[in-house]
Formats: sequence, structure tokens, C-alpha cells
Amino acid sequence: MIAIDEGAVDAAAPNSDAIKNGRGLVLKNKFTVLNISADETILFGECQGSGKEPYRCSCDFVRPDKPTHRCSCPSRQFPCKHCLGLMYAYVQKKKFTTAEVPEDLQAKREKVQARVEKKQIEADKPRQVNLGALAKKIKAQLDGIDVLERLTNDLVHLGIGNMNAKVAREMEEQAKQLGNAYLPGAQAALHNYTRLFAGDDGKFADQPGTQRERIYSEALDQLGRLHALVKQGRAYLQRRLEDAELKPETASAIAAWLGHAWQLRELKDAGLVEMDAELVQLAFNTHDDVARQEYTDTGVWMTLGNGRIRLTQNYRPYKAAKFIKSDDSFFQIAQVKEMFVYPGDVNPRIRWDAMLSRPLEPRDLEKIRSHGQGDFAAVVKEVRTHLKGPLADKQPIYALNFKRLGRVGEKLVAEDEKGERLVMTDAGMAEEPPSCHLLSLLPKESFETNTLIARFRHDLDTRTLQIKPLSIVTSTAIVRLTL
Repeated sequence: MIAIDEGAVDAAAPNSDAIKNGRGLVLKNKFTVLNISADETILFGECQGSGKEPYRCSCDFVRPDKPTHRCSCPSRQFPCKHCLGLMYAYVQKKKFTTAEVPEDLQAKREKVQARVEKKQIEADKPRQVNLGALAKKIKAQLDGIDVLERLTNDLVHLGIGNMNAKVAREMEEQAKQLGNAYLPGAQAALHNYTRLFAGDDGKFADQPGTQRERIYSEALDQLGRLHALVKQGRAYLQRRLEDAELKPETASAIAAWLGHAWQLRELKDAGLVEMDAELVQLAFNTHDDVARQEYTDTGVWMTLGNGRIRLTQNYRPYKAAKFIKSDDSFFQIAQVKEMFVYPGDVNPRIRWDAMLSRPLEPRDLEKIRSHGQGDFAAVVKEVRTHLKGPLADKQPIYALNFKRLGRVGEKLVAEDEKGERLVMTDAGMAEEPPSCHLLSLLPKESFETNTLIARFRHDLDTRTLQIKPLSIVTSTAIVRLTL
């Protein structure tokens, strides 16, 4: 039996247009043949297109957590609208006739199974690493750290007040040396400083004095990060060279800060994997980073077993965006056999290769709420300790059990059982859409004795912690304020 519903089909689609077009095929009765195998593991059929011959499509669920989709159409999207339509027809209980799987499909299925078995055998083999080439790369990275140090010192000597569009553009050009030295993360860190002096369109322009003053605190913080990255990055790379196996460090996120692209095999070998995890998405956002010329899809997930909040991040450069499947909001429970956890702090990145899904149930909501923290003072202390690290995530996400939400004067606040309050704000978080104004649209029962999923922010000017509401978990629903 193929265990999918409309939510699972929506989640498999590459984008919203594919969902609309796939549903449209079923609505317009474009499928002339709808078949299912005797063992109920593969759907296959024919869909009338614009040409004489119908498109032959199939959805093979022999691996239910990682189905295979095939179609004779020329689309480069996977699954295409015809495969999506085939699955929508199935979940909408259209009549499927039991039929023998065509020889060509059976042959392709056997080839896939052979590849999976071969891949598993290869995964079990000890990995061969060219230590000579790797050592050469690490030495090039150390040279790149010297470049980053020189550029950082130049910025410090120049001073924030003297920074202008011309200097920012020159720094961007020089920062390309970091990419050539296998330090894309360090290049991005330098970019985070220079983009403070760019407009919303990503272009550099000289700004009025009053506008420049607003970014001074953030600029100082970014310079501190660059200095820490030089110091910690150099020490880390030197430790790697002294290690006989040249292994990357997993006790901190410094490797990712420098731009190390973790492979799933590396994470597994390092023991950074959780088995049989169930996750629920609490928030989702797609950010258009004009300056870096890419879209970033970010999902905020909680592992039901331990309550940890982690992030999925999908990067889609403009030039390749149409070839990369975008992530989207997910409203079911993701069942993941192997979940890989990147080295990190409060909200590390996670990935998985395959998953199943099931509907969200009331017991899941209670589980989420049980993981919320009800002592705001203790959470604030924890966040402040975390933020002392210069390379720490400056906007960590927590689940907070509140007694009430409301206004105190002009401020929106969350209050715990002890009367401790946290001010809610949208300031300083341009990557996510505003959410505070949406609270006024919620029913009154949402504002009492529920769980708030909130992103912390340290206001550098007032030295206070504030929170941005992402969602509210009640006993009946997850009310998302960012989709």
C-alpha cells in the first residue's frame, strides 16, 4: 500500500506552479490510463499532452522514503507535473487498474536497486583520502587567513566613519582572493560587513550621516567577528596540519565558518547522526539575498524526541535557481531514518537524504509544548552566555512557554508565570518578514498559556534581549507567523 496524502504530494513538488499544474491535470481528466502494480508499490499511467502521443509517467515507491519518478515528457523538473498529477489522482481515490509493470519500468527499477546496493557497499568501505592534496589545500587556506587578517586590519585602520561605497567595492574585489583560497565562509563573513554599507538592491552607495550612524553598532560587532575568525581560523587550520589524518573539527562550527562543505558521509563518520528522528516544522522563510545573488530557504524544525530546535537551509544561486528544487512549508511530521547534524551551537543545521511523512496529531502538539521553557530568566541567562562567543549565532531560536502575550504601553511583550517579560520586535531581522503585527489577527485564546517559538536578538545599542515571534503552538494547532 502506498502511504501518501495530498500534503506529501505537495511536499514532493519542486514549486507551487508544479502543484497547481499537477492538480489541473486531474481536474481536466487528462489521464487516459491509471495503473497500479499488483504489489501496490508503483503507479504508472498515461497523460494526454499537447502532442499526438501521451506522456508515460510512473511513481515507484519500492523505497517509500525516497520514491523514483519517471516521465517521457521533456520537463527538467522532478517530479514533473505529470508524475504529480498521477499521485494526486491516487490520493483523490481515482480508479487505478491493477496491471503488470511494463518491462522497461521493471528493468529500470532493477537498475535503481542495483545502484542502491552498490552505493551501500561503497559507503561501508573505508574512505581513501589524498592526504598530500588535502595538506596543500589547508596551507592555501592559511595563506587566505593572512589575506583576511590584512583586509580586516585595513578596515579597522580606515574606521567605520570613513567607510564609503568606493572602499566597499574595493574590499569586495579583494575578498575574491578568499574564495580562491578555499575560504568561501570567510569571504561571506567579510561580505556581511561590507553589505552594511549597501542599499536594499545590493548596490553600494554613499549614505547620509544619520543613516550610517544606525549601523555603527552592527559594524563594530562584524569587525569583532572578523578578528575572531582570523584568530580561531588560523589556530584550527594549524591543528589540522598537526593531525596525522587532517580531520576537520566537529566540536565547534569553525570549519563551516571557514566554508567547509560537509558531506553526509563525513558527518556520519564523525558520529553526527541521529537515528529514527521525528521532526515538526515550526516556521519557514525564503530570503532573497540580492547582494549574494541567491535565495535561501530556511526551515525551523523541532525534533520531537529531545526538543532540540535545528535548521534546514537550502541555497539556490540565481543562475541555477530553476534547476534546484526549492524547499517549502511542511505541515506534517517528517519521519527520518538518518538525520545528519552539522557541528554548531544552539540551532545547528540538519540534513537528511530521505524521509516519510505522517499527519500532525494532537499528541505531537503536546510534545512540542512539553519541550518549551517556562522560566524566561533562565533562558535569558543561557542566551547571554551563548552570545559571548564572537562566532556564535547572534539570533538563536527557543521554545518559550508563556502565561500571556499583550501590550505594556507601546510594547508587545511575552510574560512567564513569574512575571518576567520579554519585549517582542521585528527590528534588526530583515531576512524574515515582519510578524508582530499579525498577532492582532489571532483569537484571544492564543495569547494565554501557550508556547511561543521565538528568535532572540541582542540590541547592541540598548544592550537588551528582544524576541521576534515565529509561531505559537496551541493545544490544537501550530499558528505560523512566518510561512
